[in-house]
Amino acid sequence: MSLFSLFLIAVGLSMDAFAVSICKGLAIKKFSLIKACIVGLWFGAFQALMPLIGFLLGSQYEHYIAAIDHWIAFALLCIIGLSMLREAFQKKDGAAENANASLGVKHMFALAVATSIDALAVGITFAFLQVAILPAICLIGITTFVLSAIGVRVGNVFGTRYEAKAELAGGIILILIGLKILLEHLGILQLPF
Repeated sequence: MSLFSLFLIAVGLSMDAFAVSICKGLAIKKFSLIKACIVGLWFGAFQALMPLIGFLLGSQYEHYIAAIDHWIAFALLCIIGLSMLREAFQKKDGAAENANASLGVKHMFALAVATSIDALAVGITFAFLQVAILPAICLIGITTFVLSAIGVRVGNVFGTRYEAKAELAGGIILILIGLKILLEHLGILQLPF
Protein backbone atom coordinates (compact mmCIF):
# COMPACT_ATOMS: atom_id res chain seq x y z
CA MET A 1 0.00 0.00 0.00
CA SER A 2 1.39 3.40 -0.98
CA LEU A 3 2.14 6.20 1.48
CA PHE A 4 -0.46 8.36 -0.24
CA SER A 5 -3.11 5.64 0.20
CA LEU A 6 -2.19 5.33 3.88
CA PHE A 7 -2.44 9.11 4.26
CA LEU A 8 -5.92 9.12 2.71
CA ILE A 9 -6.96 6.34 5.10
CA ALA A 10 -5.51 8.34 8.01
CA VAL A 11 -7.45 11.45 7.01
CA GLY A 12 -10.64 9.44 6.54
CA LEU A 13 -10.29 7.76 9.94
CA SER A 14 -9.61 11.09 11.64
CA MET A 15 -12.75 12.84 10.37
CA ASP A 16 -14.98 11.68 13.23
CA ALA A 17 -12.31 12.71 15.75
CA PHE A 18 -12.00 16.08 13.98
CA ALA A 19 -15.76 16.65 14.20
CA VAL A 20 -15.85 15.68 17.89
CA SER A 21 -12.83 17.94 18.51
CA ILE A 22 -14.79 20.84 17.07
CA CYS A 23 -17.57 20.00 19.55
CA LYS A 24 -15.01 19.88 22.36
CA GLY A 25 -13.70 23.29 21.27
CA LEU A 26 -17.25 24.64 21.35
CA ALA A 27 -17.54 23.66 25.02
CA ILE A 28 -14.11 24.92 26.14
CA LYS A 29 -14.44 28.48 27.43
CA LYS A 30 -10.78 29.48 27.10
CA PHE A 31 -8.60 27.92 24.40
CA SER A 32 -5.06 26.86 25.17
CA LEU A 33 -2.55 24.93 23.13
CA ILE A 34 -2.24 22.46 26.00
CA LYS A 35 -5.98 21.68 25.89
CA ALA A 36 -5.84 21.23 22.12
CA CYS A 37 -2.84 18.90 22.50
CA ILE A 38 -4.59 16.86 25.21
CA VAL A 39 -7.59 16.29 22.92
CA GLY A 40 -5.25 15.54 20.01
CA LEU A 41 -3.27 13.04 22.09
CA TRP A 42 -6.38 11.18 23.22
CA PHE A 43 -7.80 10.89 19.73
CA GLY A 44 -4.46 10.32 18.00
CA ALA A 45 -3.42 7.61 20.45
CA PHE A 46 -6.69 5.71 20.09
CA GLN A 47 -6.74 6.09 16.31
CA ALA A 48 -3.28 4.48 16.29
CA LEU A 49 -4.07 1.86 18.95
CA MET A 50 -7.26 0.50 17.37
CA PRO A 51 -5.70 -0.48 14.01
CA LEU A 52 -2.87 -2.15 15.92
CA ILE A 53 -5.37 -4.17 17.95
CA GLY A 54 -7.29 -5.02 14.77
CA PHE A 55 -4.08 -6.04 13.04
CA LEU A 56 -3.16 -8.31 15.95
CA LEU A 57 -6.59 -9.89 16.12
CA GLY A 58 -6.44 -10.64 12.42
CA SER A 59 -9.17 -12.20 10.42
CA GLN A 60 -10.38 -14.83 12.91
CA TYR A 61 -12.55 -12.30 14.80
CA GLU A 62 -13.51 -10.06 11.88
CA HIS A 63 -17.18 -11.07 11.76
CA TYR A 64 -17.68 -10.45 15.50
CA ILE A 65 -16.04 -7.02 15.42
CA ALA A 66 -17.70 -5.87 12.20
CA ALA A 67 -21.08 -6.95 13.55
CA ILE A 68 -21.03 -4.62 16.57
CA ASP A 69 -18.51 -1.79 16.01
CA HIS A 70 -21.10 0.58 14.60
CA TRP A 71 -23.53 -0.09 17.47
CA ILE A 72 -20.85 0.67 20.07
CA ALA A 73 -19.82 3.92 18.36
CA PHE A 74 -23.49 4.93 17.93
CA ALA A 75 -24.32 4.26 21.59
CA LEU A 76 -21.30 6.10 23.00
CA LEU A 77 -21.74 9.16 20.79
CA CYS A 78 -25.49 9.33 21.49
CA ILE A 79 -24.99 9.06 25.26
CA ILE A 80 -22.44 11.86 25.22
CA GLY A 81 -24.51 13.93 22.77
CA LEU A 82 -27.68 13.55 24.87
CA SER A 83 -25.70 14.59 27.93
CA MET A 84 -24.62 17.74 26.11
CA LEU A 85 -28.22 18.46 25.07
CA ARG A 86 -29.45 17.98 28.63
CA GLU A 87 -26.84 20.38 29.95
CA ALA A 88 -27.63 22.91 27.22
CA PHE A 89 -31.18 23.15 28.55
CA GLN A 90 -30.26 23.19 32.26
CA LYS A 91 -29.45 26.43 33.98
CA LYS A 92 -25.76 26.42 34.90
CA ASP A 93 -24.39 28.20 37.94
CA GLY A 94 -21.02 29.90 37.89
CA ALA A 95 -19.37 27.25 40.05
CA ALA A 96 -20.45 24.29 37.96
CA GLU A 97 -17.87 23.41 35.36
CA ASN A 98 -19.23 22.40 32.00
CA ALA A 99 -18.79 18.63 31.87
CA ASN A 100 -18.44 18.72 28.11
CA ALA A 101 -15.44 21.00 28.44
CA SER A 102 -13.92 18.32 30.65
CA LEU A 103 -10.67 16.75 29.59
CA GLY A 104 -11.00 14.12 32.32
CA VAL A 105 -10.04 10.52 31.71
CA LYS A 106 -13.57 9.08 31.83
CA HIS A 107 -15.03 11.61 29.40
CA MET A 108 -12.11 11.61 26.96
CA PHE A 109 -11.79 7.81 27.04
CA ALA A 110 -15.43 7.40 25.96
CA LEU A 111 -15.02 9.93 23.13
CA ALA A 112 -11.72 8.41 21.99
CA VAL A 113 -13.16 4.89 21.86
CA ALA A 114 -16.32 6.04 20.09
CA THR A 115 -14.42 7.90 17.38
CA SER A 116 -11.79 5.22 16.81
CA ILE A 117 -13.73 1.98 16.84
CA ASP A 118 -13.97 1.89 13.04
CA ALA A 119 -10.17 1.89 12.94
CA LEU A 120 -10.27 -1.58 14.49
CA ALA A 121 -11.75 -2.95 11.26
CA VAL A 122 -9.12 -1.05 9.25
CA GLY A 123 -6.42 -2.83 11.27
CA ILE A 124 -7.96 -6.18 10.35
CA THR A 125 -7.86 -5.11 6.70
CA PHE A 126 -4.21 -4.16 7.15
CA ALA A 127 -3.54 -7.72 8.35
CA PHE A 128 -5.14 -9.13 5.18
CA LEU A 129 -3.15 -6.77 2.95
CA GLN A 130 0.09 -7.36 4.91
CA VAL A 131 0.60 -3.64 5.45
CA ALA A 132 3.65 -2.62 7.49
CA ILE A 133 1.70 -1.81 10.64
CA LEU A 134 4.15 0.45 12.50
CA PRO A 135 4.43 3.18 9.81
CA ALA A 136 0.68 2.92 9.18
CA ILE A 137 -0.36 3.46 12.80
CA CYS A 138 2.19 6.26 13.25
CA LEU A 139 0.79 8.10 10.24
CA ILE A 140 -2.80 7.58 11.42
CA GLY A 141 -2.00 8.73 14.95
CA ILE A 142 -0.08 11.83 13.90
CA THR A 143 -2.69 12.84 11.32
CA THR A 144 -5.49 12.46 13.85
CA PHE A 145 -3.52 14.37 16.50
CA VAL A 146 -2.97 17.34 14.19
CA LEU A 147 -6.54 17.45 12.85
CA SER A 148 -8.04 17.05 16.33
CA ALA A 149 -5.94 19.88 17.78
CA ILE A 150 -7.00 22.08 14.86
CA GLY A 151 -10.62 21.04 15.43
CA VAL A 152 -10.50 22.21 19.06
CA ARG A 153 -9.32 25.64 17.91
CA VAL A 154 -11.93 25.88 15.16
CA GLY A 155 -14.69 24.92 17.60
CA ASN A 156 -13.44 27.34 20.23
CA VAL A 157 -13.38 30.28 17.83
CA PHE A 158 -16.92 29.45 16.76
CA GLY A 159 -18.07 28.75 20.34
CA THR A 160 -16.87 32.04 21.80
CA ARG A 161 -18.94 33.94 19.28
CA TYR A 162 -22.07 31.81 19.70
CA GLU A 163 -21.66 30.56 23.26
CA ALA A 164 -25.39 30.25 24.03
CA LYS A 165 -26.04 27.70 21.28
CA ALA A 166 -22.63 26.04 21.10
CA GLU A 167 -23.38 23.20 23.51
CA LEU A 168 -26.71 22.46 21.85
CA ALA A 169 -25.01 22.30 18.45
CA GLY A 170 -22.24 20.08 19.84
CA GLY A 171 -24.74 17.56 21.24
CA ILE A 172 -26.68 17.42 17.99
CA ILE A 173 -23.46 16.96 15.99
CA LEU A 174 -22.33 14.04 18.18
CA ILE A 175 -25.69 12.31 17.83
CA LEU A 176 -25.65 12.85 14.06
CA ILE A 177 -22.12 11.42 13.78
CA GLY A 178 -23.26 8.35 15.73
CA LEU A 179 -26.32 8.00 13.49
CA LYS A 180 -24.16 8.39 10.37
CA ILE A 181 -21.80 5.61 11.55
CA LEU A 182 -24.75 3.31 12.30
CA LEU A 183 -26.60 3.94 9.02
CA GLU A 184 -23.45 3.56 6.91
CA HIS A 185 -22.61 0.21 8.51
CA LEU A 186 -26.17 -1.01 8.10
CA GLY A 187 -25.94 -0.13 4.38
CA ILE A 188 -28.78 2.39 4.55
CA LEU A 189 -26.65 5.47 3.91
CA GLN A 190 -23.66 5.99 1.63
CA LEU A 191 -21.89 9.33 2.13
CA PRO A 192 -18.57 10.35 0.54
CA PHE A 193 -17.27 11.75 3.88
